[in-house]
Amino acid sequence: MSVPADTGRPVRPWVEKAEQDYHVAVQLLKSDDDEFNAAICFHAQQSAEKYIKAILTQEDIEFPYTHDLRMLLSLVPAGDKLDIDPVNVIHLNRYAIQTRYPGDLESVDRPEARTALATARRVRKAVRGRLPKGLLRRKA
Repeated sequence: MSVPADTGRPVRPWVEKAEQDYHVAVQLLKSDDDEFNAAICFHAQQSAEKYIKAILTQEDIEFPYTHDLRMLLSLVPAGDKLDIDPVNVIHLNRYAIQTRYPGDLESVDRPEARTALATARRVRKAVRGRLPKGLLRRKA
């Protein structure tokens, strides 16, 4: 995929932030401490959100300030649809806000945290496959 030299500048920060959230979730999952399950889900959602915003930025599509993955996915052009199941991705919406405050979300168990991270991993792979390799610093 060829891309004008200046297009990568606004996209790279989204990729870098998405990677940070993804790797935080991976490290927390390795801890085997159930206390971090909600945080794993939060960072998984954040990674998916930022990766979707990266592809929208790459395509020069404006998007609102939102955590709503349904809304963001609806902005991806039909020809650029990502090879992911939107239903699974949209399920991450519940972790954007509810995991951040006490009492807003029932406890999250380890299988749910693993599922959230697996969904973020699929979004990551799909988006990274569409971006110019020069924007990607970490291995897939």
